[in-house]
Amino acid sequence: MGVARRPEDALFFVGSLFSDEMIFDVALDDLKVVFGPVLFLSSAYPWDVSDYYQKELGSPLMRRFVFFSDVVDPAGLVRAKHAVSSIEGRLSCEGKRRINLDPGYITLAKVVLASWKNYSHRICLGSGVYAELELFCENACFQSLPYTYRDYRDISCIQMFNSARSRLKKILKAREERSSPERDSSTPDHPGENPLP
Repeated sequence: MGVARRPEDALFFVGSLFSDEMIFDVALDDLKVVFGPVLFLSSAYPWDVSDYYQKELGSPLMRRFVFFSDVVDPAGLVRAKHAVSSIEGRLSCEGKRRINLDPGYITLAKVVLASWKNYSHRICLGSGVYAELELFCENACFQSLPYTYRDYRDISCIQMFNSARSRLKKILKAREERSSPERDSSTPDHPGENPLP
């Protein structure tokens, strides 16, 4: 008989597209309310993969990623998608978005994106949200798949996710050390601090 197991730990991230840096700054404040502290921000760089978003978002388009530091259950991806959609809506002007926000999560094994659109390689998570495996880890390095978005295949993007993976690994190692049975779990590091489970 199969037994349900605890899902792998994850970090949420959001990929953004925008033409106005001020809109990104406003969106970032909203994202921190939803997802918590920022682990790191990528630099903003030109995005010319497609002209699909230019009519709505303006041009030239810029790409920037935000990674958040709280370790989460990846099942929260559905709520994350709805939350960033609400932020996009609040920042819209005359029915047009001014920023595109795509949430996802990273684990030690993979990078997963959320989408509203169904397709053959996407899995329904519920509430209109689909999951797409974007990158998988092999030999401690993320690899693309045949359907991976073009910009996610770029070596600089893969290096960024490899860096995020390394940070997640350090976070999980530190947590494991803190909860090690070798330590006296009844004695916290600081007064009033409860040991992590």
